[in-house]
Amino acid sequence: MKFRSKILIIAGSDSSGGAGIQADVKTITSLGGYAMTAITAITAQNTTGVKSVLPIHHKEIEKQIIFSSKDIEPDAIKIGMLHSSQVILSVIKAIKKIKTKKIVLDPVMVAKGGAKLINKKAIRTLRNNLIKKTYLITPNIPEAEELTKIKIKNIEDMICSAKKILDMGAKNVLIKGGHQKTKYLKDVFINKKSIKIFKNKKINTRNTHGTGCTLSSAITTFLSCGKPIIKSCELGIKYVNYAIGSSPKFGKGYGPINHINSIELNKKFK
Repeated sequence: MKFRSKILIIAGSDSSGGAGIQADVKTITSLGGYAMTAITAITAQNTTGVKSVLPIHHKEIEKQIIFSSKDIEPDAIKIGMLHSSQVILSVIKAIKKIKTKKIVLDPVMVAKGGAKLINKKAIRTLRNNLIKKTYLITPNIPEAEELTKIKIKNIEDMICSAKKILDMGAKNVLIKGGHQKTKYLKDVFINKKSIKIFKNKKINTRNTHGTGCTLSSAITTFLSCGKPIIKSCELGIKYVNYAIGSSPKFGKGYGPINHINSIELNKKFK
């Protein structure tokens, strides 16, 4: 199989393989992309929770980004967990040297089990400095609430929150509705020209570990192949739904989804 595009992932490692860099690489590979990585942190975790987080020094993260991209120039960049303000500033400095403007930010703040992965100072730096550098940001409802200080109870609140993130300098915003306790889940996409609501039936399962990482990486892959932003979001959401529906049921907690199953379904993502 010929690679469709090259993508640089800047994110943390998940030792259980369900989220983080591991989920990103699986997603990008299954959709035909070539994945490069800059690891920001090493976590000891499994499906039941996070045991520990070992941060990588910001200068080493910067070296990973610059050295990899200097040799193999990425068509797009996916950014995940950035654990400190200094790391965020170093990442901003490094990505300035890369030509692509297709930068997708998944603002990872809280693990599925509830553990905090980022401090308040880092959240401020992300809000004030990084968001405006990205092409798309994909917060879930708790992350959008943290960024905007708007309590989200319904679709109108999601739209209001997304508009506030646009005011922070974001070009495109996708607020994920996976935390909704409704029969149908709604994801809200917004930019200065349009609003699009994606509606999908909720799959009742605990096996949703890494869905946010997977979605942002899938969207990044579709963007890197030249697909428009709204179509990339639509296809990314479809990819994740297939992966959730065929999850392998591993682990005693929030189990991983099935990234590989989507290789068989690749023909559907056209």
